[in-house]
Amino acid sequence: MNLRRILAFAPLLALLAAPICAHAAGSGFDAEQATRAWLDTIPPEARARSNAYYEGGYWLQLADLMYGLVLAWLFLRGGLSARLRNLSERLTRRTALQNMAYAVQYLVLAALLTLPLNWYEGYWREHAYGMSNQGALDWAFDQLKGLLVSILFLAPAVAAIWAAIRRAPKTWWLWGSGIATVFLMIGIVIGPVFIAPLFNDYKPLAAGPIRDDILSLARANQVPATEVYEFDASRQTKRISANVSGFLGTERISLNDNLLKRTSPAEIRAVMGHEIGHYALNHIYKHLLAFTVLTVIGFALARWMMDRLIARFGTAWGLRGIGDVAALPLLFAVFSVLGFVGTPINNTIIRTAEFEADLYGLNAAREPDGFAQVAVQLAEYRKMEPAAWEEFIFYDHPSGRTRIRTAMQWKAEHLNDTQRTQ
Repeated sequence: MNLRRILAFAPLLALLAAPICAHAAGSGFDAEQATRAWLDTIPPEARARSNAYYEGGYWLQLADLMYGLVLAWLFLRGGLSARLRNLSERLTRRTALQNMAYAVQYLVLAALLTLPLNWYEGYWREHAYGMSNQGALDWAFDQLKGLLVSILFLAPAVAAIWAAIRRAPKTWWLWGSGIATVFLMIGIVIGPVFIAPLFNDYKPLAAGPIRDDILSLARANQVPATEVYEFDASRQTKRISANVSGFLGTERISLNDNLLKRTSPAEIRAVMGHEIGHYALNHIYKHLLAFTVLTVIGFALARWMMDRLIARFGTAWGLRGIGDVAALPLLFAVFSVLGFVGTPINNTIIRTAEFEADLYGLNAAREPDGFAQVAVQLAEYRKMEPAAWEEFIFYDHPSGRTRIRTAMQWKAEHLNDTQRTQ
């Protein structure tokens, strides 16, 4: 450890010793001061770099929206979407298969047209900020696998939604919401077992104290898992992560190898306490309910917007009406706009659940300093101290400062029972 790093940690080391002294003197532990000490361990150049990375993401959201709208315009105004529909009709006489064939063509072409932006965001930029370990060919292969998974799910979903449009032109938005929710649930159920292993190698975590601690936490919090899996995320990224995924019998506890290599046992316990909190608090079911409601609202607004846009521009675009699958780019464009406008709502739903899981994890793992140290690690790619408006609009997790302050407040209230060696 170099001198700068030692000096950066000096205030923190003094504060970590404070609980013993404070207890002996009968004084309190200053959670705000402890929070500041943790934040001050981040060197200024590292803070500036993570701020630039995260703030750049704000503009990328706008760039993604504009790129998607231009793409939809190219498909519709240039007549490409109508030509893809005509080709699909020549391939088969069955309407459902025609719609699926159209969806496959559209998804492949859209993936090719968005490749430059995806390459910039997912490869070049990640390497520029030192967040990626992945080679270009490996990244491209992952993109291809992602495209195939998208086709597997979206092609049948498109066929089902357009079948609903034809059979129930006035209420298709309700049926469409239900279809979207069903496919989402299928993805959640099969994702941990069949989809995630397409991108990473999952193997049981080796026996030892870490595995024992995680399984003990799981048993204590009624997580029905008897195995812990490690996956090789380090071949793609330097980020640390873990999850308790799946439901309806496919629950799986997983943590990536970066977490194992880059963090202490206390940090791992803190992270796994948080992830187990998501399961124990039934966040997956609550999110399904919340996003089902948002999906219904989204489809209702999409129907209203598409009816008017097709009535005005449909002929010029070569569309035969709302029941024409060639209107798929328009549906995606509408949902892109709605998703962009609804970003604060979506993020607030997720951020609230993440904060609840933070609290649950602190009580379950009882590792406030481990949790704070993990929050500091996440400063590699997250802005730690955003303005209130930034956190409300752009953050789908509590900010680093919020998370450290929560942990230090928990520690202040548990001085007598948090005397583990950090």
